Amino acid sequence: MTFRTRFAPSPTGPLHLGHAYSAMLAHDMARAAHGIFLLRMDDLDQARSRPEWAAQIEDDLTWLGLAWPHPVLRQSLRSTRYRSALETLWARGLLFACSCTRADIRAAAAAPQEGAALHGPDGLIYPGTCRPKAPASGPLPDAVLRLDMARAAQDIAFTETGVAPARTIHITAETLIREVGDVVLARRDMGASYHLGVVLDDADQQITHVIRGEDLFAATQIHVMLQKLLHLPTPTYHHHKLIRDENGKRLAKRDDARALATYRAEGKSPQDIRALLGS
Repeated sequence: MTFRTRFAPSPTGPLHLGHAYSAMLAHDMARAAHGIFLLRMDDLDQARSRPEWAAQIEDDLTWLGLAWPHPVLRQSLRSTRYRSALETLWARGLLFACSCTRADIRAAAAAPQEGAALHGPDGLIYPGTCRPKAPASGPLPDAVLRLDMARAAQDIAFTETGVAPARTIHITAETLIREVGDVVLARRDMGASYHLGVVLDDADQQITHVIRGEDLFAATQIHVMLQKLLHLPTPTYHHHKLIRDENGKRLAKRDDARALATYRAEGKSPQDIRALLGS
């Protein structure tokens, strides 16, 4: 099987050193395996995504010496694919509509049952306010849709290679119910959530190896759960270290001083960037 991986940034700001590290690592690993590196635009959030940022991302990555097949897949053009998956899960009784605001969820989480986990990989664990006693029926509603984890959860496993030696991670259905909860799979303003989009995109692009930052490790159990529910293959996962500033803080897009465009304007070369990152 051909090694296939991807770099999937959101075009909502400039690439910084952390992005550069992740993209170069994925590109280098694909090249070492005589495989394929893909660029994908995670532009579900159309309120914040900008075409000029997408163009800048491609320009910065080309400057770094990375290459990929065209055209670039853009999530904003895949709403039909995402809705089809949602309809499948809805028909199986695994989704429910939720009208809770974030404030509602915070208020409910302020007094949890004894021993209940407050935070999971998708933020505050949903307290179940809108969860129906019986599976929902009728047409797919235009609403925030959550996965009914109690009905959907199964034991899952995936391979992680980011920390040597490579190992298989096993997660029980009980853990998913208790520590992950009813995650959001569709939003009114974006259609699909990140979790659903990334799972379908990886499957449709035949991604064999997902290479990304360790901050997304906890979300992997959600993705593998969705892969199992939708009968999709599970890639091998490689979660790498995060690039941090001198105070140990993870870099964000607002860190313009560490944007690749800034280094380029200062006359730095791609080799200088690799030296900065130790890659």
